[in-house]
Amino acid sequence: MKRERIAIISGLRTPMAKAGGKFQHLQADTLGSRIVRETVMRSPIRFEEFDEVIVGNVAQPIHAANIARVIALRAGFPRETPAFTVHRNCASGMQSITSAADRIRAGEGKIYLCGGVESMSNIPLVYNKKMAALFYNLAKSKTIMDRLHTLITFRPGFLKPIIGLISGLTDPVSGLMMGSTAEVLARDFHISREAQDQFSLESHQKAQLAKESGRFAQEMMPIIYDEQNGSILDYDDGIRDGQSIEALAALRPYFDRKNGTVTAGNSSQITDAAAAVIVMGEKEAKQRGLTPLGYVSDYVYAGLDPKRMGLGPVISTHKLFKRTKLSMKDIELVEINEAFAAQVLACLQSFDSNAFSKMHFNESKAVGAIDPEILNVNGGAVALGHPVGMTGTRMVLTLLHELRNRNLQRGLATLCVGGGQGAALLLEVE
Repeated sequence: MKRERIAIISGLRTPMAKAGGKFQHLQADTLGSRIVRETVMRSPIRFEEFDEVIVGNVAQPIHAANIARVIALRAGFPRETPAFTVHRNCASGMQSITSAADRIRAGEGKIYLCGGVESMSNIPLVYNKKMAALFYNLAKSKTIMDRLHTLITFRPGFLKPIIGLISGLTDPVSGLMMGSTAEVLARDFHISREAQDQFSLESHQKAQLAKESGRFAQEMMPIIYDEQNGSILDYDDGIRDGQSIEALAALRPYFDRKNGTVTAGNSSQITDAAAAVIVMGEKEAKQRGLTPLGYVSDYVYAGLDPKRMGLGPVISTHKLFKRTKLSMKDIELVEINEAFAAQVLACLQSFDSNAFSKMHFNESKAVGAIDPEILNVNGGAVALGHPVGMTGTRMVLTLLHELRNRNLQRGLATLCVGGGQGAALLLEVE
């Protein structure tokens, strides 16, 4: 039985700002509440009409537990509107949309505000166990002598912090940082450093053209990041105008210093950003006389080896095609999140490989080659950045706008997920 399509009525995103840069003083709940409020204010839907708010976020700030609820209240939703946060690593922004879709199809609600947010600038440093134990012992000390005995156990090494960003980007099962999983794929698929840098160059070039043409302005809301000086960011500041292959080639490998090929230049950027969309069933949209931006027709999530998590788009897309009876020939635009250039290039080989299909799916025919001309036509995370909780929402928003701009009907948004998963969404416009 064919399931009801889920309408994306409208949406907005902030510019993507390099971590430690223009948005470093804006916490995730601040970024999220600004974009959510503006998304609703520009729509024909009133705050009180929403059944729930669902937000994807990975590094939840300690001051804003269940950040979705904090965002909802600060954005202007009534106290009676519930909210919850979802976390599926890189797919969290997509999970917010598909969670709403599941609830709509189950009859649990009609209208949802969904989104994703990440402030990677504000992922904290954490005290190590020895320093934490020292503080604990000081707190329970009852006399001055107890405190002195505790203090004399202090050693400078106690101050060595745990870097939350690095811990969060390390898979605890495989023990590999995400960049190291890209190195695994680069070796497995014999992907050269030159090929990775060329892919990265083209991502920046496409993103620069999209920025200069005003394409991203369709989906973006400028953000005031310094109210005292009236400073506004209205573009994605990770895009390197005039990027050159020589500059990329000059960078040293980051994750494997001796033999590696993955660098900061051919990896996604660490970024701060937020995005939001309004979601309802197709029937509800038609009853209200609304013209949606587009639809989520179907979606799947899939699991795979955490060491090769970058192949998640191939595994999940194969599963999606099996369920929908579609093939790559039916897809007119493709967005694959550029976690790493090596990862996307490995996916492209795998999509077009009969041997890969035989090994992983026990099928003789490849999933289907992707024409480079329809892939990430406005660049991707290598140029724009990858604010992990927000990226999935941005991909849906960007792809639907591009399908409409080109008068096309069907697109695929897919990404790899840290920990060994993949997500694939089938998107359509009228």
